[in-house]
Amino acid sequence: MNTSPVIHAKKLSSKLLDEARFLRSWLESPLKTGAVSPSGPALSKRMAEFVDGWRDGPVLELGPGTGVVTKALIDRGIATERLIALEYNRDFCELLQKRYAGVRVVQGDAYNLSATLPDTVPGSLASIVSSLPLFSRPPAERRKLLLQALDLLEPGAPFIQFSYALVPPVPSEPALFTVEASNWVLVNLPPARVWTYRKV
Repeated sequence: MNTSPVIHAKKLSSKLLDEARFLRSWLESPLKTGAVSPSGPALSKRMAEFVDGWRDGPVLELGPGTGVVTKALIDRGIATERLIALEYNRDFCELLQKRYAGVRVVQGDAYNLSATLPDTVPGSLASIVSSLPLFSRPPAERRKLLLQALDLLEPGAPFIQFSYALVPPVPSEPALFTVEASNWVLVNLPPARVWTYRKV
């Protein structure tokens, strides 16, 4: 018996529900959600590709929402036990816990990492993958977040951030950190690119 139409219908239904969750969350708090829909699969896969797979430490995901990038990280080969999903929205936290058994889901503020993740040892994380709406925050807050994040990463490990903008969310400071841009992910709507930061 061919069940592909049923499977396709379930996937479509799940996708539509996620879109509705994002829209509702955005309407309630647009500066915190930052997007009216989840990242597309092509963008999520592209972000996951920048994770240093050979590093052994935990991988922190900031602003996972409904878990599209979380899935891409797991598909990339990152074990669920290594993933820490830091999400502000309580409803999204509950959804992530249901969808991804084994992932450590933390409800809290990514813009205050030291208080939200007090047990995380500086220099211990293998990668940080962020879907936060950084451009909704003032430049000083973006820079502060990035510096906190880079302190938690292993030397040379990446902080991975997407945006729809032509310029990076935080400009490069060669004495402190570098930033590299990916090619545009044109199949994402709107088109986006991935910015990879590394501490010098």
